[in-house]
Amino acid sequence: MSSSSSTVTGDDKFRQPETVIDADFSASTMSTEAIPFSSGNPRIEETRGVMHLFSNDAVSPLPVERKPFVSVLGVPNHMTYADFCQFCASFIHHIMEMRIVRNDGMDDRYSVVMTFESQDSADRFYHHFNNRQFNSLEEEVCRVLFTVDVQFTGYSGSVDCVQSPPASSTEQPSCPVCLERLDQGTSGILTTICNHSFHCSCISKWTDSSCPVCRYCQQQPEKSTCFICQTSENLWLCVICGFVGCGRSKGGHAIIHWKETQHCYSLEVETNRVWDYVGDNYVHRLIQSKTDGKLIELKSHCVHANDGCGSCDCVDSGIDEDIFQAEIVNEYNELLRTQLENQKLELWKAKLLEVEEREKKSLRMKDDKIQALQEQLSDLMAHLEAGEAVERLSISNKTNDSTVL
Repeated sequence: MSSSSSTVTGDDKFRQPETVIDADFSASTMSTEAIPFSSGNPRIEETRGVMHLFSNDAVSPLPVERKPFVSVLGVPNHMTYADFCQFCASFIHHIMEMRIVRNDGMDDRYSVVMTFESQDSADRFYHHFNNRQFNSLEEEVCRVLFTVDVQFTGYSGSVDCVQSPPASSTEQPSCPVCLERLDQGTSGILTTICNHSFHCSCISKWTDSSCPVCRYCQQQPEKSTCFICQTSENLWLCVICGFVGCGRSKGGHAIIHWKETQHCYSLEVETNRVWDYVGDNYVHRLIQSKTDGKLIELKSHCVHANDGCGSCDCVDSGIDEDIFQAEIVNEYNELLRTQLENQKLELWKAKLLEVEEREKKSLRMKDDKIQALQEQLSDLMAHLEAGEAVERLSISNKTNDSTVL
């Protein structure tokens, strides 16, 4: 990295900027490209900046003004930190620092900014991994570019979130896993996308895609889709077997599943309400208001009505209504649970009968094959015995002829 005031070097990499940093790249004789990046948990604090990289259209495969500072772009989100460390394991001892950042417009990917101990190791890393597939099952390739400079452009979040040591303090931070000092000279350091640093050897043992400290995960959960038409709108989940189908406003695959399997209860994914196809209504509507969704107020007859009490709001009446409503809720919950258990039992019985029938058919086929082999063996033994008898008779005749002579 350059020695200009706008360059982030050493321990100052990716720290909170006090002002927007500008740089002049007119002195560079090779073409470069600027890629915006950000790091940090967006809910807490976020640092934004720009990576200036040598373009791939350079005349020379290795830029003359390159430094031991490269960036790996477009790493798939499903590739965890441990997977990436395993991917570049042959060079892990030559890497001083790795920083995970996100690029604008690439929600399903992240980039890695890497600093090597020497220019030779950086060049060998470039030749070995550039345009190489991450694995044999995917078409994505590793895109490696030499980095000219890194600049900060802004910071959002509370200042309290940035933990900077006092100016007089020389104590280095510790790895949250092994509690050893994070020293670039002795071991490589990997900083996650949420700005937590670890030894590369420690993070390599963490198989989860989330951060070991704050559990922040860059990879977004996959959206549910219809098993048939792959739509992600108006989805219904079968409570019995877990089939996900679309509603009647789309392809109607949820109701088709009910007609084929008779699984009458389906959960609406957006509202978590359960629909009963047999009763053609929501099962919750039995105890909910049709207007606001709240519990229906069941008006009980006041014990003081004969004494002229038109509308009694006494505490005892309210308690009785609450108890009565609670009993109704429990009754219908128990009914729903019983029906679900019965349907599950019928489903497993049907599967068990299917397995038993398949096993019986397989056993019958084996028995028939054994019987056929036994019959073949009997025929063969009879044939051998007949051959032996003929041979003994022939030997006996020859012996008699010799005696006569």
